[in-house]
Amino acid sequence: MDTQAKGPVATEIESRLRLVLNPSHLLVIDDSRHHAGHSEQAAAGESHFTVELVSTAFVDKSRLARQRMVNDALKDLLVSKVHALRIRALAPGEEG
Repeated sequence: MDTQAKGPVATEIESRLRLVLNPSHLLVIDDSRHHAGHSEQAAAGESHFTVELVSTAFVDKSRLARQRMVNDALKDLLVSKVHALRIRALAPGEEG
């Protein structure tokens, strides 16, 4: 797990993904600093994220189905707080 201090949006993303997908590995990275000055960047600075997770929920699921599962877990955040989300969703054994 990332030891860097997380803001409220990153914390909420992590909480929801843990609850819904029960990942064995989860990394939530706030990429917002790379987008400073963009009109879509939230005033709080949390608007662009990368999530990397490994979950048995992804076994036998297509890449698109996996991304939809992540997006569904974060649906209202994607509308209100998150401008961009990069997803790396893997089943156990696919890491590396």
